[in-house]
Amino acid sequence: MNTDKLIHPEISEVIIGSAMKVLNTLKPGLDEKAYENALVIELRKRGHKTDRQKRFEVRYEGELVDILVPDIVVDDLVIADPKVVEAFTTTHIAQMQGYLTITQLRLALLLNFKFADLRWKRVIR
Repeated sequence: MNTDKLIHPEISEVIIGSAMKVLNTLKPGLDEKAYENALVIELRKRGHKTDRQKRFEVRYEGELVDILVPDIVVDDLVIADPKVVEAFTTTHIAQMQGYLTITQLRLALLLNFKFADLRWKRVIR
């Protein structure tokens, strides 16, 4: 695969590798919050900055209408969103597209901890 065209390939590799380690250690069957907490620990151990529940203002016509709170923002570059679902849906992808638009970031990684093998999806803006 030509990684020159991927957005943030190195950090993506670290996030996915960290998620794999978390899943291999904890195994499937836990709530999303457990995987989120463990993923933050693993990413920090690997020397990465993580912001949990970082708040972003959502504005419409210049007025504040909501606050967006992604699960994890890694190195101010990538949104990491742990899930425990049967499969990623168009709703999950649309949500990440919205998050990317509001945060002005370019990459989100959906990470599914439901099964023994980690499943992930890159969402780009």
